[in-house]
Amino acid sequence: MSKEELKKVSDSKVTKVIKKGEAIFDEGEKLNGVFCVRNGVSKLSKLSANGKDQIVRLASKGEVMGQRSVISEEISNLSAVAVSDMEVCFIPKEGIVDTLHSNPNFTVEVLRHMAHDLREADDVIVNMSQKTVKQRVAEAFLYLKNNFGEDKDGYLVVTLSREDIANVVGTATESCIRIISEFKKNNYIRTSGKKIAVVDDKKLRDLVEGF
Repeated sequence: MSKEELKKVSDSKVTKVIKKGEAIFDEGEKLNGVFCVRNGVSKLSKLSANGKDQIVRLASKGEVMGQRSVISEEISNLSAVAVSDMEVCFIPKEGIVDTLHSNPNFTVEVLRHMAHDLREADDVIVNMSQKTVKQRVAEAFLYLKNNFGEDKDGYLVVTLSREDIANVVGTATESCIRIISEFKKNNYIRTSGKKIAVVDDKKLRDLVEGF
């Protein structure tokens, strides 16, 4: 983007503070701009036919939400809810669309981001069809550790409820709770309230890979 284009986008952006549990946008909503994550983590989810939320991905610092709906001029097919306190930048649709029309390099970059999102969605579908629930739970813990890190006590920085973990892996909350108890008994993880710490990375990786 040129300096002029960057200035135009920067001048139009609005910074918003989102509290944990608050919705950023809802599935079915017509978005009039995109949201850039400055701090915190959001869950992007879709309501399934049986009324359960399926968490598609987690968006963190530097990631953009809502661009597909804005560019396609369709209603949002996902909802976004903060899983921690967040700071996001809202950029109105006009600034994005004008730059897409005038800057081919920016257009290519946006398409790359959208292709990456589609690849992640494909991976979710493959995981659902080819891996057991236990493997998916193990993979979720490794993903949270590797992508978001641990606090000073070794617990995962991103604390998801048991229901959210179940919605990430596509299972019932009760099944997820049973698997977490089993992992804890086997000393793969330890817990403190909602907080979870990975104790044995190798055992979880072996489980994911089918060993």
